[in-house]
Amino acid sequence: MSQLSFLCIATFFKGHDFMRACKELGNTVYLMTDQKLANEAWPREAIDEMFFLPSPSNSAIDLDQMIVGLAHAMRSRKIDRVVALDDFDVEKGALIRETFRIDGMGQTTSRYFRDKLAMRMRAAAAGIRVPAFSPVFNDEAVTAFLQVTEAPWLIKPRSEASATGIRKVHSLEEAWSAIHLLGDNRHNYLIETFQPGKVYHVDALSVDGKAVFTRVSQYLATPMEVAHGGGVFRTGTLPLDTPETDALHQINDQVLEAFGMRYSASHSEYIRGDHDGELYFLETASRVGGAHIAEMVEAASGVSLWKEWAKLEIAVARKEHYVPPVDNRGHAGLIVSLARQQWPDLSVFTDSEIYWRINREYHVGLIVRAEDRTRILDLLDDYMHRIYQEFHASAPLPEKPTN
Repeated sequence: MSQLSFLCIATFFKGHDFMRACKELGNTVYLMTDQKLANEAWPREAIDEMFFLPSPSNSAIDLDQMIVGLAHAMRSRKIDRVVALDDFDVEKGALIRETFRIDGMGQTTSRYFRDKLAMRMRAAAAGIRVPAFSPVFNDEAVTAFLQVTEAPWLIKPRSEASATGIRKVHSLEEAWSAIHLLGDNRHNYLIETFQPGKVYHVDALSVDGKAVFTRVSQYLATPMEVAHGGGVFRTGTLPLDTPETDALHQINDQVLEAFGMRYSASHSEYIRGDHDGELYFLETASRVGGAHIAEMVEAASGVSLWKEWAKLEIAVARKEHYVPPVDNRGHAGLIVSLARQQWPDLSVFTDSEIYWRINREYHVGLIVRAEDRTRILDLLDDYMHRIYQEFHASAPLPEKPTN
């Protein structure tokens, strides 16, 4: 069995199980992370060497310095695979692969998993429904879009994660005011119609362009609702064998094929519009879902997406057959909220279905699992009311994400 060298990029504190799985399978693991995260509790027993980037590290000068630094490191170290563990590292990973001719997703394909405008244009070109949208490069085109679509609209940054930086506007005048405020950064945004509906996320593992493991879940409170309304984040898995789940499998497969996904974990979001009952693509990412969604998927299925992603990457690099994991076919639900207390006392939640409790300052969060989905929904509803009464706090949405 050949030993491989993995360069993992994580400028947010995540990906521990991926790195542990890589190391346990006999590989060398390098971690490139942000200097400000140098003292975090990384799984150092699984990391052979760490490289640090300045904060922030996304300017052209910073990226050039990253490449020069890696070039020096690679004089005495071999790198076989580059894995970006967070949305904000996708461009770095693609640039490194392109520069050093390392196999994997290049810069053109990576755009489809990072740039919301590229996502929408690619999906629309492939015949996949997307909410009506427009770039904001050209004044005349933006005005025409506003005149032929109905308010409200969302002005979205093209390369942020989750709901960060999104602004909702309700009139042509308000839209233009918001666009003008973007100044020289305007080209990094798009505008699209706001569609109420049920929002889903599909978490998958793909090999040779085909999803080999897929779990579908429905947001009970979407990240945008939570970020902009101060709510309590909730999501729960859907039954495996229903027309709704089958439809989401189908559109997710179409998206991943159209976007050129070869092999990776992915996290994609869709909405079933209230106005017409049709499924629309919202966004995708070539990584494991954040906000503890991975833990919820594991509770329901018995499958650790982080560990399986590592096994998948290793199998592909070694040109070995990857054996997909077996799904336990259970149900799980996740609830997370900011809390007023520094360390909330979660021992007040005593139900036997509790699988996981968050351990983070000023946060309250639980994952529950059961064979009966109705029981999951009842527990999440009960916990939501209790959290509002006993723990809940809200905060303004930061300009940049903090986790």
